[in-house]
Amino acid sequence: MSPRLRPSGTPSDLALYSRVAQRSSAPIIRNYSTSFGMAARLLDRRIRPDIENIYGLVRVADEIVDGAAHEAGLDPSAQRELLDAFENETVRALRDGFSTNLVVHAFALTARTAGISPDLTAPFFASMRRDLSPADLTEDELRDYIYGSAEVVGLMCLRVFLKEEAPDLARRQRLEFGASRLGAAFQKINFLRDLPADWNQLGRNYLPGMNATTITEREKRALVADIDADLKAAAAVIPELPRGSRAAVTAAHSLFSELSERLRMTPARDLMRPSRTRVPNALKLRILVRAAASRALCRTP
Repeated sequence: MSPRLRPSGTPSDLALYSRVAQRSSAPIIRNYSTSFGMAARLLDRRIRPDIENIYGLVRVADEIVDGAAHEAGLDPSAQRELLDAFENETVRALRDGFSTNLVVHAFALTARTAGISPDLTAPFFASMRRDLSPADLTEDELRDYIYGSAEVVGLMCLRVFLKEEAPDLARRQRLEFGASRLGAAFQKINFLRDLPADWNQLGRNYLPGMNATTITEREKRALVADIDADLKAAAAVIPELPRGSRAAVTAAHSLFSELSERLRMTPARDLMRPSRTRVPNALKLRILVRAAASRALCRTP
């Protein structure tokens, strides 16, 4: 059979498929997270699709573990089977550069160009799998869980930010430290925001040695102080990020700093109320505008 003739300027099959995969992955961040979706708009256009691709993979994995799959009535065994298949497909796509799953294919495009390998995806899926077997975590287990569920995501994003740079070892290590601490802060904030759902509906406790129903003001303040330490460590290295990512990370950092402050002002007894701590959209917009203005100033000679 003779090969198909392709009009001049028509993209190849793989290029067209990859473009469609990216377009299918892009709306996920905007529909699932207003905070990250707004911050992502401040990314340089060349790297924004890569961050959307990372978020898409992470979001789908989360939906398998306790989102849509749980609501659909799948039991933990079926969820684990789906998660294993999703991870295997991701590993295969990282190796081969192709997947029939559009979200996985889009992620593989990013991973193969940014140097994201199973050394980061494996801990992520391990933490996701840990959620399917609810049990109280020890301090060591919690550190491992936070690393896999959040810190590696920050490290994936950092590899995208540094795709066109070759920082020296010392700067790379500082940036990796900051990315890990920022990811940890985001996760710890979500632990407190999601306390009622995790404890009452999912049977999870991410606070070793504490009982969510009787958490004291002193315990809450200690948790918020730990978050603030992570945010402070991350803020110290944001100025060293490439210009194309600095404003977006600043915006995300500011949004979660505001959440941390709101959690500080929330009485411990109210943490178990169904309403989730949020930043009003008007304030989110002001934070976004400030971050955008800082980017404009950086570009001004």
